[in-house]
Amino acid sequence: MEELIERFRESLESLDRIQAHALFKQAQLGLTPIEAVEQLVVPALNQIGAAWQAGSVALSQVYMSGRFCEELVEQALPFSDPDRKNQPRSAIVVLSDYHLLGKRIVYSVMRASGFELFDYGRMEVDELVERVLIDNVQVLLISVLMLPSALKVREVSERLRARRASIKIGVGGAPFLLDDQLWQEVGADAMGHSAADAAGIVQRWMEEMR
Repeated sequence: MEELIERFRESLESLDRIQAHALFKQAQLGLTPIEAVEQLVVPALNQIGAAWQAGSVALSQVYMSGRFCEELVEQALPFSDPDRKNQPRSAIVVLSDYHLLGKRIVYSVMRASGFELFDYGRMEVDELVERVLIDNVQVLLISVLMLPSALKVREVSERLRARRASIKIGVGGAPFLLDDQLWQEVGADAMGHSAADAAGIVQRWMEEMR
């Protein structure tokens, strides 16, 4: 499997959609669709995320890799597939910011890892709190680029918990990378260093919720 993961990762980094599709199909010869996602797609995306952090791949490669894998997963695990059940109701949002690329990458990687989630786009605090309560969201991923937006996470967290919402909040973005204690200060439950971290964080929360 390690060799297959390496070949799959290389096909993603070189933006070879046809080869990536062929290798994903190859993995499914001995695995169920969800196992192929967990044992091939997720490790490859994790490696690409680590390579981006190390500066050896471009952000565009991270983005396109996520999109390619998102397509593969949607074919292998349609929305009605029972393997998509028993997931916490999840959402992703850009809070009070106009930079959407980071959120788009995380969204693609999450879907490519077999997760379904609401894409709230960009929202301010009031709208976000109400939407989370209406949708009964259990996992909220918040992306920001600027410090003032990051500080607004505290208000989101406090207002949701004041309404007795049972929710886990994960955050990511430049302010949290610059200050590794900030996520705790604003009341988040976890912080991701890269898009690939998000899937691992939500998977861990799923296990805790069982």
